[in-house]
Amino acid sequence: MAEAVCETPTASGSRHLQQLREHFAHEIPADCTPTEGSITFPLGPVALRADATGLTITVTADDADRLAELKDVVIRHLVRFAFRETLAVEWRDAA
Repeated sequence: MAEAVCETPTASGSRHLQQLREHFAHEIPADCTPTEGSITFPLGPVALRADATGLTITVTADDADRLAELKDVVIRHLVRFAFRETLAVEWRDAA
């Protein structure tokens, strides 16, 4: 298994978490509260956590290629929803 984490500073973490869940829930299993969420992609699961300082996204996949694709899908949508702000997006391997 491969796993990566992105901690994105934003005052709108909860709003972005809910936007991601709402968008993807039309096609795949997705659930959330204002502070935590999960989206189950065919590529692998995504865990979301929001607080007053940011949004943390954890993605898990079977291999590095799927992980890269999953990271790309999630971040492309996040950036699109957060078009009013410039997000710092940096992935790191999960411990």
